[in-house]
Amino acid sequence: QVQLVESGGGLVQPGGSLRLSCAASGFTLDYYSIAWFRQAPGKEREGVGCINSSERSTYTADSVKGRFTISEDNAKNTVYLQMNSLKAEDTAVYYCAIVVGKNCHQRTWDYWGQGTQVTVSS
Repeated sequence: QVQLVESGGGLVQPGGSLRLSCAASGFTLDYYSIAWFRQAPGKEREGVGCINSSERSTYTADSVKGRFTISEDNAKNTVYLQMNSLKAEDTAVYYCAIVVGKNCHQRTWDYWGQGTQVTVSS
């Protein structure tokens, strides 16, 4: 059973940084993509970025480009979302999701984590 566990959320002041982690387990395929999404209260879920295991390609949404970076530690089966220069509008629950055998450009994802809250406030 594939499992994704997010961690690293919390309260941070505007301009601060956080690093979220998404630890993946329960699969052995080499080709997969892991994406980060977020959802703020009253808003639709938004894709933040994605990394593909085989292509080593990463994508970030325009709303976070230049501030957020996605990376992966294959030895730990963990994907990170480094968030810098955080703004109040980045406040949301952040989720990671995985799709096995496909690239980042997907509308549906196979498995989701439980989410971690990020609150940016002074």
